[in-house]
Amino acid sequence: MTVHTRDEAESVASVLAQAASRHFGGTATIGKLGRESGGASRQTWSFDAIVGDTRHELILRRDPPSLKETSGLDRPATSLDRATEFRVLAAAYKAGVRAPEVLFELGSEDGLGEGFVMRRVGGIAIARKLLRDEPYAIARGKIAGQLGEILARVHATHPATLPPLVTRDAAGSVAALRRGIDVLGRALPVFELALSWLDRRAPAAPPNPVLVHGDYRTGNYLADESGVTAILDWEGAHLGDPVEDLGWLCVKSWRFGAVDKPAGGFGTREELWGAYERAGGGKVDPARAHWWEVFGTVRWGIICHQQAWRHLSGAIKSMELASIGRRAVETEVDLLQLLKEKA
Repeated sequence: MTVHTRDEAESVASVLAQAASRHFGGTATIGKLGRESGGASRQTWSFDAIVGDTRHELILRRDPPSLKETSGLDRPATSLDRATEFRVLAAAYKAGVRAPEVLFELGSEDGLGEGFVMRRVGGIAIARKLLRDEPYAIARGKIAGQLGEILARVHATHPATLPPLVTRDAAGSVAALRRGIDVLGRALPVFELALSWLDRRAPAAPPNPVLVHGDYRTGNYLADESGVTAILDWEGAHLGDPVEDLGWLCVKSWRFGAVDKPAGGFGTREELWGAYERAGGGKVDPARAHWWEVFGTVRWGIICHQQAWRHLSGAIKSMELASIGRRAVETEVDLLQLLKEKA
């Protein structure tokens, strides 16, 4: 867990006690409160709310009261606010997606910034453990197929149940990446080459855009010895091409060393696509999936540069952000290999 001050923890506990009391209809006391690691701006806190004889195991997802004040940067334009993320999660859970059940939101009067509380789900998200540790040996044979099945359910979530979301197509997404490079003000020839390739081959927008998770990858779901238990981190959700999620999951960086298993480090693309199709997802066009995998690799490489620049510019002094920058070189190698495959 991330280290936090006693004052910060006491403040969060006090607010959670009041909010949980309102939601559960009885006096709540807070126990086992701790901030989870990860997230430079968005915070995840784990806690128990004890109401009478019932212990509720819960998670708080929150933004600090002002991202600008705490980080020197505004929230990324492509990221959902917590209220919208709450409603997307609620719709996905109701549609049968393996996702945490959201319970209640924090109000402005609570003074903790935007946030919501959901039930805690068992499992871990640490890729190196899932990919290597003995307790997860059986799960490793299941996860690729499970991710395909769950993703079909995500994409089947009825748009009428969702809050207003931006719609993104392939061409617009490439244009957004170009703007990201322009802001950096640096020559990035491999990324420019890849963007030109993407421009020439951009697939047409699907006639019926679906709910796209937007960050569907290893590291953003929980799994235990039986496999995937919950899909996390929905702040990138939007409407668009369902194959975008399939391509992003197969980006080499999300295999965490298991490079011969493109489906998140756990299986083949064909295993992933087959499970997706059997669960009701549309027929996957391999060429379209390859395009989105190239796109995802460019996207991650540019994010690496952007994260490093947050440190180098002095906006946030963070060795974690600085170290992410070095991974941009890895994506350049990955891109040259991907482009050679379809030369």
